[in-house]
Amino acid sequence: MHALMIANAPQPVPTMTRAPNAGALPALEISVVVPVFNEAGNAAALAREIAAALDGRSFEMVFVDDASRDSTRAELAAAKAELPMLRLVSHRTNAGQSRAIRTGVLAARGAIVCTLDGDGQNIPADLNRLIQKLTRPDAPVGLAMVQGRRTTRRDSNAKRVASQWANRVRKSLLRDHSDDSGCGIKAMHREAFLRLPYFDHMHRYMAALMIREGYRVEFVDVGHRPRGAGTSKYTNLGRLWAAMTDLLGVMWLNGRARQNGGWDEI
Repeated sequence: MHALMIANAPQPVPTMTRAPNAGALPALEISVVVPVFNEAGNAAALAREIAAALDGRSFEMVFVDDASRDSTRAELAAAKAELPMLRLVSHRTNAGQSRAIRTGVLAARGAIVCTLDGDGQNIPADLNRLIQKLTRPDAPVGLAMVQGRRTTRRDSNAKRVASQWANRVRKSLLRDHSDDSGCGIKAMHREAFLRLPYFDHMHRYMAALMIREGYRVEFVDVGHRPRGAGTSKYTNLGRLWAAMTDLLGVMWLNGRARQNGGWDEI
């Protein structure tokens, strides 16, 4: 496990207990946010698996449908009858994975937010280890996120090679200590996420953005499995172009960051 030790992390601020459109419902321990786009055959099964993995905890699941064109939304709506902790939020227009994650975090009522990819390749049982690492009594001050690191990727050779190359370049330039920035399974404090600058594809730079705000990030090895249904929404060429432009943008953001050493109210 790698841990980033950053001095003078921002002091904690009061946790928001009321999210937009959440009414007067009480806060929960954990909100699991899952972005989905055209994941018919995967989404409802994933919701059931998350519910089983977190059974006994105070939690909710916020699935964000990014304007799917298949039966994803209908399958999740039907699953709500058997999963009372399942919430379904739907974009009116397709806006991408990063926007779907942000929508889910804004709607979340838990002080701790976990994320998973909607294709079912992340393993929900790993959530408990990430949450435990984030909330342990001896966690270092300023620890804001624990991110998964896939030990064995169940993707095509071309996708794995492209990802390994991109991770090496990103890690050397951003110094975020992340060996697998594309891993979708994470546990974080909601308030910390809401301090991050939003841009499309920002979900691939979460570690670097957390560090930019003065937080600590840790990594935990997690499993990975083949996609159950459907196809990937990304191509290597499209991912490469986005990675190049986004990397330059994050480097610019890092170069413009200034830390205040924490703050005191007098």
